[in-house]
Amino acid sequence: MTREAVTVPPLTDDELEVTVTARMDRQRLLREKPNTTFDFVVEESVLMRRLGGGDVTRELLDHILDLCSLRNTTLQIMPADSEFHACLVGPACVLETPHGQRLAYSEGQENGRLIADPKEVSRIQMRYARLRSQALSPKDSTGLLQRMRGAL
Repeated sequence: MTREAVTVPPLTDDELEVTVTARMDRQRLLREKPNTTFDFVVEESVLMRRLGGGDVTRELLDHILDLCSLRNTTLQIMPADSEFHACLVGPACVLETPHGQRLAYSEGQENGRLIADPKEVSRIQMRYARLRSQALSPKDSTGLLQRMRGAL
């Protein structure tokens, strides 16, 4: 197996360190904020990709299954054979601040955008609600993850 750059152009060591640290800090929130709910919908095709090989994929699935066992975390999987779903226009994150303000975050390849306009946030929330109704239930999603893990 050859290892090619994950980003083009490749990140410097400092940029990679900043990126990994930020990602680890965000993941830590799942455990450090047990009274905050975290709901995710993930495309099955992303989980089918074996980036890094079978061992890395096995560890990833174990990690996701571990996170699914947290009482404040819900994962739903959008089946790969879905012909349509409500968020085909791109990924979105819906947030609510401790003060009840609702925001959305949209991310692209080169940048991300925090959305505060109530009408735009409302549209994204409606898409996300529809997406959740189209995805597998949390129980079925966990079962699929377990079957994927067993197949490795």
